[in-house]
Amino acid sequence: MLKGPFDKSNLPSRHVTEGPARAPHRSYMYAMGVSEEEIHQPLVGVATCWNEAAPCNIALNRQAQSVKLGVKAASGTPREFTTITVTDGIAMGHEGMRSSLASREAIADTVELTMRGHCYDALVGLAGCDKSLPGMMMAMVRLNVPSVFIYGGSILPGKVPAGANVPEDFANRDLTVQDMFEAVGRHQNGTLSDEALAILERVACPSAGACGGQFTANTMACVSEAIGLALFNSSGAPAPYESRDQYGTASGEAVMKLLEQNIRARDVVTRQSLENAARVVACTGGSTNAGLHLPAIAHEAGIDFDLFDVCEIFHDTPYFVDLKPGGQYVAKDLYDAGGIPVVMKELRKAGLIHEDCVTASTRTIGEELDRIDRDADGRVIYPIETPITQTGGVVGLKGNLAPEGAIVKVAGMETEQQVFSGPARVFDCEEDAFEAVKARGYKEGEVIVIRNEGPAGGPGMREMLATTAALSGQGMGKKVALITDGRFSGATRGFCVGHVGPEAAHGGPIALLEDGDVITIDAIKGEISVALSDEQLAERKKSWAGPRDTIYATGALWKYAQLVGGARLGAVTHPGGKDEKHVYMDL
Repeated sequence: MLKGPFDKSNLPSRHVTEGPARAPHRSYMYAMGVSEEEIHQPLVGVATCWNEAAPCNIALNRQAQSVKLGVKAASGTPREFTTITVTDGIAMGHEGMRSSLASREAIADTVELTMRGHCYDALVGLAGCDKSLPGMMMAMVRLNVPSVFIYGGSILPGKVPAGANVPEDFANRDLTVQDMFEAVGRHQNGTLSDEALAILERVACPSAGACGGQFTANTMACVSEAIGLALFNSSGAPAPYESRDQYGTASGEAVMKLLEQNIRARDVVTRQSLENAARVVACTGGSTNAGLHLPAIAHEAGIDFDLFDVCEIFHDTPYFVDLKPGGQYVAKDLYDAGGIPVVMKELRKAGLIHEDCVTASTRTIGEELDRIDRDADGRVIYPIETPITQTGGVVGLKGNLAPEGAIVKVAGMETEQQVFSGPARVFDCEEDAFEAVKARGYKEGEVIVIRNEGPAGGPGMREMLATTAALSGQGMGKKVALITDGRFSGATRGFCVGHVGPEAAHGGPIALLEDGDVITIDAIKGEISVALSDEQLAERKKSWAGPRDTIYATGALWKYAQLVGGARLGAVTHPGGKDEKHVYMDL
């Protein structure tokens, strides 16, 4: 642990704390009770996405205090600040979901601006829900400062009280918010009563923390450890556990050690560490959204790592961690089984991990794994020699319907379920599709197409959980397929293809589909096609009317739609690390 004076002559904070010209700046510090000694120590930004929108964010403010204790103990001066987050569970199924992916960019932008404006030397970022995790990591890599990420933790699983009048399949399992979306589908088709729905909604989410399955938040929390930005095992403990405070304090101390050794975010986030992260997503059956966020993080570092690179790794990685929604267990169970360190230890056995990558502890992945004495339990974490399936839980697709790729989650699906062919039933937005599903306005064997929901065309690349959960609730999740240029929640089940690119707004083939076109999805071969020739598609393109007009003609979503690129490269809004002309830390 660091103690005593720290040479600030080359750190950004010298611009606001050192020399006679900075007396006005120092006066602001004294106004906040900062001592002379603290003013001349390194200034460490402690950024949280705390808000009162949802349980995933509600504990971050408390956890930030433990981070600050760690920074202080290591002779740093923490400066806490907050940024926004949009919680998908609240935003789902209505216009609010358009704000979700755009919030990832806003988080990265606002953390960058705060760090730059106040000349902070290092960053500890705390995040709890879906887009806030990649948003915070993107800011770290963009700024390229010494950085440590810490997850707010998952929610505890819900339980139905003994004797409650709910269907047996709900009563006998751990509940997550995914079950509530599926309960709505059951309620709509008359197989779940008002009373049962009211009981379930009161017990499904019993504590602070992010959704408990291997949905987007927990997937990206696992990524934070695998990529090296978080301390080993820090992502696993549920949010209510007091032990999370120890990880917070350790993260505050760790960032000061990184600062001392000048280990920056891009020393940690490399092509090899991105590959490690993709391996962990695949073997845990993680969210398809990782196929969007990993390229976006890579983009900040100027690393070429797109959807196809991610999917190639997904394809050769066994799936051996049995987590919801495709499997049986939740994040707490994974933590109890040893967490991501044990998962990565299994990957190492098969030579699937780059061991030389440095981590937030300053030790390499290999050195960290050498310290792990637990092994796969065979229940939550299978031995890699006997995986659940030989191929990863997420698969990339390409073909004449998606020249720039698409992605599908197959975790928990039998091999024979991974090929689907049927006539298209085309909808021009999610609302139209959801109404049709509620009214049973579709047939078994069809491929439901939802277009104009891409990053630019939506705008915002909404998730389709309400529609897919309704299909599952109707017992039709395995009897139809669904494709979209939008996204799917990490909680989505069924044969659902997202991120189809180019999106409809950019004139991709999905814009040209008509009812009855025969679509074939083959997750085994990695193909997605429509039974139309290049000539037929070209002819239809001639009569395409252009992007659908939206109601977003001003404001943040208009701006996002103008700037955002395709899903293949992460749906990013600026040129990225390759075009940089300066390094923030060295100004």
